[in-house]
Amino acid sequence: MKIKVGYKLPITLIIIIPVILVIGFATFLLVLFWILKRKRKQRIPTGRSNDDIVEDISNIESLQYDFSTVQLATNYFSDSNKLGEGGFGSVHKGIFQNGQEIAVKRLSRGSNQGQQEFINEVMLVAKLQHRNLIRLIGFCFEGTERLLIYEFMPNASLNHFIFDSAKRSYLDWERRYKIISGVARGILYLHEDSRLRIIHRDLKASNVLLDAEMNPKIADFGMARLFNLDETLTETQAITNRIVGTYGYMAPEYAMYGQFSVKSDVFSFGVLVLELLSGQKNHNFRNGENVEDLASFAWKNWREGTPSNVIDPILRNSSGSLHEMIRCIHIGLLCVQENVRERPTMASVVLMLNSFSLSLAVPSEPAFFMHSTIDTEVPLLTENTDSRASNNSKNSTDNSVKYSINEASITDLYPR
Repeated sequence: MKIKVGYKLPITLIIIIPVILVIGFATFLLVLFWILKRKRKQRIPTGRSNDDIVEDISNIESLQYDFSTVQLATNYFSDSNKLGEGGFGSVHKGIFQNGQEIAVKRLSRGSNQGQQEFINEVMLVAKLQHRNLIRLIGFCFEGTERLLIYEFMPNASLNHFIFDSAKRSYLDWERRYKIISGVARGILYLHEDSRLRIIHRDLKASNVLLDAEMNPKIADFGMARLFNLDETLTETQAITNRIVGTYGYMAPEYAMYGQFSVKSDVFSFGVLVLELLSGQKNHNFRNGENVEDLASFAWKNWREGTPSNVIDPILRNSSGSLHEMIRCIHIGLLCVQENVRERPTMASVVLMLNSFSLSLAVPSEPAFFMHSTIDTEVPLLTENTDSRASNNSKNSTDNSVKYSINEASITDLYPR
């Protein structure tokens, strides 16, 4: 009797089964590669190298804090630690266990700023290193909580001094001139000297913080726009239907048509200079019983040969140089000119401030704004998207800009 010891597979099956397994595994690898490549493209903005992304991720991870750590540092965000509050959320003072003082910006849960925009803002500010820019210490993104952790500024913001009748006397001419020069250097760094080319878009007194020595530090980059470094300053211009900024500081071409450029920041800087000289807000300037536009008042007095009328009475009676004050009014008027091309660059402004022997051009008429009931400290937003434009774009006047008051802005950091 014969017994079968085993069963041999047909030769065809011995060949087909391994082939099917190899093909299946190869297909799996191809699908996996396609999925990963697709996700990677979504993560990496146009024009950024892999090395940049790796560096950004490492920077982000090193700056991230646990919510519990920040919560403990701010005494659970107690009202006694609150430094201020706005449409974006609140700011609290905190102290880490090592004794380091911090200011924590806690974005409101109803804010329109999403996760990617928040991370973009963190990446942006983390790369900026200048003595006149606020330093980012870290951030927290946990659940619905979004926190930005900055170095603590003991003297709060400039608007707490310059627009307060009692505190303004502390700002003598020497301190005001130091603030003007420091802000100018900070904006110049953003426009030309940093690794990035940035338009701030919301330069104003409340976004200029003061350290213990009254050195100015520009803050709040939630509305900033990033441009390619290979673009010239004349090309660094865009058009948007989504207006972000603060009424009273916005350049007219931006407020009316959505055009913004480095010259938009120059305009805001000019308004800030005139406010520092006069001690009054641009759109709440009082001339006796009349309320008018500060830039208009300054230009009229300049044209009539009485620029000293613009100067804060506290400064007129101080030991400060009247010649320096009038020169700064002159520089401020050059910055708020209606014609964009006539406004100087920030490089020219810094040169004017440092070289008193340099002759200045005659300023032309500034832009006159319509009087409005809009709160000058509320950011203005519309909900459409940005689009790049050339200097000679003829479509800008066709843009219909509708203002709406919103709680926060979305950061557009990468060029399109």
